[in-house]
Amino acid sequence: MTARSVRDEDAEDLDVEEVLALVKENRPTGDHTPAPRPRPDSAPQPPAEQHRATPWPEARALAAHAGRRPGARRAPVSVPLDEALGLTLAAPLTALTDLPSFDTSAMDGWAVAGPGPWAVRESGVLAGHAAPAPLTDGEAARIATGARIPPDTTAVLRSEHGRTDDKGHLHAGRDLPHGHDIRPRGQECRSGDHLLAVGTLVTPAVLGLAAAAGYDTVTALPRPSVEVLVLGDELLTEGLPHDGLIRDALGPMLPPWLRALGAEVTTVRRLGDDAEALHKAIAYSEAELIVTTGGTASGPVDHVHPTLRRLGAELLVDSVKVRPGHPMLLARTKECQHLVGLPGNPLAAVSGLLTLAEPLLRALTARPAPEPYTLPLRDAAHGHPYDTRLVPVVLRGDHAVPLHYNGPAMLRGIAGADALAVVPPGGTAAGAEAELLDLPWASAGIGVCFT
Repeated sequence: MTARSVRDEDAEDLDVEEVLALVKENRPTGDHTPAPRPRPDSAPQPPAEQHRATPWPEARALAAHAGRRPGARRAPVSVPLDEALGLTLAAPLTALTDLPSFDTSAMDGWAVAGPGPWAVRESGVLAGHAAPAPLTDGEAARIATGARIPPDTTAVLRSEHGRTDDKGHLHAGRDLPHGHDIRPRGQECRSGDHLLAVGTLVTPAVLGLAAAAGYDTVTALPRPSVEVLVLGDELLTEGLPHDGLIRDALGPMLPPWLRALGAEVTTVRRLGDDAEALHKAIAYSEAELIVTTGGTASGPVDHVHPTLRRLGAELLVDSVKVRPGHPMLLARTKECQHLVGLPGNPLAAVSGLLTLAEPLLRALTARPAPEPYTLPLRDAAHGHPYDTRLVPVVLRGDHAVPLHYNGPAMLRGIAGADALAVVPPGGTAAGAEAELLDLPWASAGIGVCFT
């Protein structure tokens, strides 16, 4: 993780083989994906079909690379400030004015000229009013925070630091340095100063800075459009499970999660186990990303692979060496369209989102990759014999605590989690460091992610 990383703009020019070579050399690509850890010679060997699965770090690197291909690039748009939250800046934010644009008072109090005591002018100075008349030496004027400083003012005396005597003269209760509590013009920035770089996530603070700097709109990358196709005849949309039927957990969960990852979910369609309906939905979809749930294995009603072959799609990742979530996939269905096939089990689907959809969407939206980090695990995390394992954890001080209820079909653990621990084959002992993947609402805030 400490190796020199290749910048995102450089990674755009790499082909798939070069991306994988960088990962294997422990040199992260622009998505900072760490290399797989070498397996000891004595470690259990995977069955033959496992050799076809992509190692977890390589799968993430391939997904990010797919989103950076020239064909996947998306045109920036001008977005009003009230619609820009959660988008990514596609042009630098440059100050359109000095901030502040005139000398202003930092506090409520008196603008004073020269040494005291001062004669207080009858009329005060309020924010938003025209330029006040200059002060003469020995004169003061009441002033509000944010108001324009009268010419020839030497300092602002805070309300709590001044007193008036019986004759109405103002006295300072402490030393008053020259320029005290005056915000000079251009203190924060000058017109033309570079404020924020391309790739900055638009947060509420960014919106405030843009407005203060004179912007009504920002240039940003629009959210990629996503269509969710929920597969399975066994799924209920309401009520209690019964007669072999179960509630659909992914239909309610995926749209807000995908939005938290920077996408705009345009449609959620429930197709059951109908191969023709699936073929028609994918063939006619105009979304930039299609996300399917279930049907990615090789059972009698698993129609995703046959449908992709029928459409002539290019499989970029066909199963990943990760638990839960092994039978996930990533395909290019059109020049500017991808499909992420998620397993049907809920936690396995979350694993697929963070393994394939998150790097792809991050590249499509030009969001910066989070810096990888580790924390020691308070308790041991059992590992898979030869696959990476993703385990929900909560963060407690300087440790991560693995949570129970982390089976492929369980959401109880992830519902209370702050992150997922990346557990290498064989497991991680108590006290050992583990790489962590933050959940989007834990790292950026619910308001930013889901608004």
